[in-house]
Amino acid sequence: MLQKIKKIDGAIVIVLLLLMVISIFSIYSVTHGRKDLDGMHIKMIKFYILGMVAFLGLTFIDYRLIVKYALYIYITGIGILVLVSFIGKTQNGAQGWLKFGGFSLQPAELFKLILILFLAAVLVRKNKNRLLFWKDVVPLGLLTILPFLIVISQNDLGNALSYIVILVGLLWIGNIKFSHALIGLLIIASTATAGIMSYIHYHDQIKTFLTDIGRSHWVERFDPWLVPDEATAKASYHTKNAKLAIASGGMSGEGYMEGSSVQTDRVPYTYSDSIFVQIAEEFGFVGSALLLLLYFILIHRMILIALECKDRGGPFLIVGIVAMILYQIFENIGAFIGLMPLTGITLPFISFGGTSLLINMASIGLVMSVRLHGREVEENLPAPAAYPAAAKQG
Repeated sequence: MLQKIKKIDGAIVIVLLLLMVISIFSIYSVTHGRKDLDGMHIKMIKFYILGMVAFLGLTFIDYRLIVKYALYIYITGIGILVLVSFIGKTQNGAQGWLKFGGFSLQPAELFKLILILFLAAVLVRKNKNRLLFWKDVVPLGLLTILPFLIVISQNDLGNALSYIVILVGLLWIGNIKFSHALIGLLIIASTATAGIMSYIHYHDQIKTFLTDIGRSHWVERFDPWLVPDEATAKASYHTKNAKLAIASGGMSGEGYMEGSSVQTDRVPYTYSDSIFVQIAEEFGFVGSALLLLLYFILIHRMILIALECKDRGGPFLIVGIVAMILYQIFENIGAFIGLMPLTGITLPFISFGGTSLLINMASIGLVMSVRLHGREVEENLPAPAAYPAAAKQG
C-alpha cells in the first residue's frame, strides 16, 4: 500500500486541492449573508470530502477490473436514465434529477463516466486492429446515440452533447481510418453549420416549432447566442450581465467579495453554472488565466500518465476523461463570452454541485488508478461472456 501511495501523482493532488480552495472561497463570496444560500460553502466542503473518498477509493482499485464489467454498468446506466424520464424531478427546465429525501442525483452526469468506461472496454478488445466502419464505428455510434436521445428528451442538451464529444475523442485514438475520421468531422462540421444558419435565417419558424414541442427552454438558450437582437430580455438577461461582469473585472479584478454584478444578483447562479463570472469579475484576467493554467496542468499530467501506460485500456479511459473535462471547461466559459450557447454545464471542480464534483473526482481517481496499475505487465483479465459484436471484430 505504501508503494502505491508513493506512485500517486503529486502534481494532480496539488491541483485538486487548489481547485477545492478556489471553489469553496468563490462559493462563499457569492452566498454569504443570503438566507436562501448561506452555508453552501460548507456543503461544498462535504461534497469535496466525499469526492476525495471516491478519488482515493478508485485510485487503489485496479481500473481493469471495472472495465471488465463495463457492459453491465452501461446497461444499468441506461436503465437509470430511462427511470429518470418517468420519475425524474425538473430543475431549471431539465428533467434530470432523482431525489431520495435530502439526497439528489443527476444520472446524466453519472452516465458520462459510464460511457467512457464502456467505449474504452469495447475499443480495448479490438486489440489494436483498425476500426471498421460498419462493424465498429456505426455500432459504437448507435450505443452513444441511445443515451444521447434519452437525455435530449429530458431537455438536458449540455450533458447530451458531452456524450458525442466523448465518442469523437475515443474514436480519434481508437485506430479509426483517417478517411473515416475526416468524413465524420466534415459531417459534424457541415451539420452544425447548417443548423446554425437555419436557426438564424428561419428563426421564427424554428422558434414556433420548438415551442410547440415543449422546447421553449432551448430558444432561451440559443437566441442570445445566435440572434441576440431578437432575444427577449428574459433570455438575454443571464449572458448579457455575465459579459458585463467579466468585462468589469479588467486585468486584476474588483477584489475578493467586491464584485458588484455577482453580489447584487444581476448574474444568476453564480455559485454553480456562472461561477466563472464571479472569478473573472473579482480577480480579473489574471485570476481567470491562473484558473485555466491549473486546468492545463491537470490535463497535461493526465496525458503524460496515458503515454506512460503499458496497458491498452488506460489511455482510452484517460482520453475519454480528458475529452469530458475539456468539453465542460470550453462550454461553460464559452457560454459567458459568446462562443457557445448557455446549456447549464458546470465548471469542473469549481461549480457547486454534488453529482458533478463526485463524477469528476471519481474520474481523476480512475486516472490515478491507471498510473498505479497501468505500468504493470498486462494481465489476462477475461471478458464477460456477453459483449457487443463490435467489441469482438478484428
